[in-house]
Amino acid sequence: MTTLRVWAPNATAAEVVTSAGRVPMRSEDRGWFSVEAPPEAADGYQFSLDGGPPRPDPRSPWQPDGIDRVSRPLDDGAFTWTDATWHGVHLPSSTVYELHVGTFSEAGTFDGVIDHLDHLVELGVDIVELLPVAEFPGRRGWGYDGVQPYAPHHAYGGPAGLARLVDACHNRGLGVVLDVVYNHLGPSGNHLPAFGPYFTDTYRTPWGDAVNVDGAGSDEVRRYLIDNACHWLERYHLDGLRLDAVHAIFDMSALHVLEELAAEVDALSARVGRPLWLIAESDRNDPRVVLPREAGGYGLHAQWSDDLHHAVHTLLTGEQEGYYADYGTVAHLARALQDGWIYGRTWSPARQRHHGKPAAGLPGWRFVVSTQNHDQVGNRALGERLVHLTDVPRAKLAAGLVLLSPFVPMLFQGEEWGASTPFLYFTDHPDPELGEAVRRGRREEFKDFVQPDDVPDPQDEATFRRSCLRWEERLGGEHAELLAWYRRLLALRRHAGLAAGPAGAHRVAFDEAERWLVLERGRHRVVANLGPTPRRVPVGGAGEVVLASGPVELDGGDVLCPPWGLAVLVGP
Repeated sequence: MTTLRVWAPNATAAEVVTSAGRVPMRSEDRGWFSVEAPPEAADGYQFSLDGGPPRPDPRSPWQPDGIDRVSRPLDDGAFTWTDATWHGVHLPSSTVYELHVGTFSEAGTFDGVIDHLDHLVELGVDIVELLPVAEFPGRRGWGYDGVQPYAPHHAYGGPAGLARLVDACHNRGLGVVLDVVYNHLGPSGNHLPAFGPYFTDTYRTPWGDAVNVDGAGSDEVRRYLIDNACHWLERYHLDGLRLDAVHAIFDMSALHVLEELAAEVDALSARVGRPLWLIAESDRNDPRVVLPREAGGYGLHAQWSDDLHHAVHTLLTGEQEGYYADYGTVAHLARALQDGWIYGRTWSPARQRHHGKPAAGLPGWRFVVSTQNHDQVGNRALGERLVHLTDVPRAKLAAGLVLLSPFVPMLFQGEEWGASTPFLYFTDHPDPELGEAVRRGRREEFKDFVQPDDVPDPQDEATFRRSCLRWEERLGGEHAELLAWYRRLLALRRHAGLAAGPAGAHRVAFDEAERWLVLERGRHRVVANLGPTPRRVPVGGAGEVVLASGPVELDGGDVLCPPWGLAVLVGP
């Protein structure tokens, strides 16, 4: 490191602060300040504006002591990468595995994840997706309240730990996608407003003022976000980013920041010589997110589709509260499997308006689907997984519908063995007032569903501990049975050519009254009984059963399917 720079357009003077004292910085054009780094900066530095209190570098690559302490530079040559032969991962043929670093292993660190990578290889997944790891308050949390977007969380192992994890994944043939948050920063330790107009009250989000990507000063804010994306992808050899809640990024300018981001990431991909993927989370069912830029889209590569989750969940659990009121029929599931999402400018009873836009023509790999993820499990009051709400047969059925779908499937940590542990919402805010506000807010959110005292305290370390996976349980009983089922499904998907397909390459038939559905993908037919009684499902030619979740019988052109059963036929 030879130069320190900071953007602070509202300041008249800036200083770098080290253990040796304060050094004035030179004023440059458009609000930038710079200075040759004093030797002491290698051990830690901060910035002071107009004589004010020292604050961490907004682009700090390392916060060894947490959000409010000194920033540390990185020596790019300090880590020796061994993934020179890694040429990236192919998203359309992949299965994604979402995990939370802090609860995935007993250690709760990047190195702890490495200890279990061989399990993921044996399972048959292709991409590890990490929940956010950017520096956030305290030692434990989901990561969505991060405040130092460039710095890997110190309690997870910091920059060196993340590099070791990515390198280890690549050496096992696993890609790595990182969840990043560009729609807000956390409420504690957010120093960006002191430096410049990073936020605007022109728009409001669920977390407060929106990030300023189209107002005065927004050029540098956009640069901050795009540089951040390239920082993760290039410095840490990542294979892609999952962009949190892009519907909460408000941009009325002619060039949407997501389009600009996608163009720069594509250019970076060309420079590094391997594919780099951008996967958006959006609740709008808007094909523009993934349409190519030359077709008027933003040019992101894929997006989460919650419609399939909601359709499966309501059919298997019977839940109809809140947004689940929009789902619950076999026809909903059939449409989600056929089109990628259900609501494409369709009337939504829960929203009391038409929602979405047709997804016709989008290939299946543009949709990332799941029946469990951190949101759908962790945003329940008690963090129940699907198997906690139903049983093993229905968990097998759900897995088959997702893993054999024509989309990119995603699993959530522990799902593959029906983990007994919940995934609860947990925080570690050092500010006691903020901690109490989070506690009260969580109880208020679920007051109509459970008693307030039954809502786990997010600030209690025991809530975090309850969410940590118990790896030993996967080896016995129904856990081992379910794990074997997931492995067989993933092997079939890979070896039978059932990766995400082009638009229109599959067909869905169903019977609402009889609660069955058949998904036809080439020579393979996925037969599902979505009810509690045995069903005779017509398939128009028996073929051969290559996989079944329970005992099935062939009777001419019909399949006799057990309650909540799934079978896969090939031929004739």
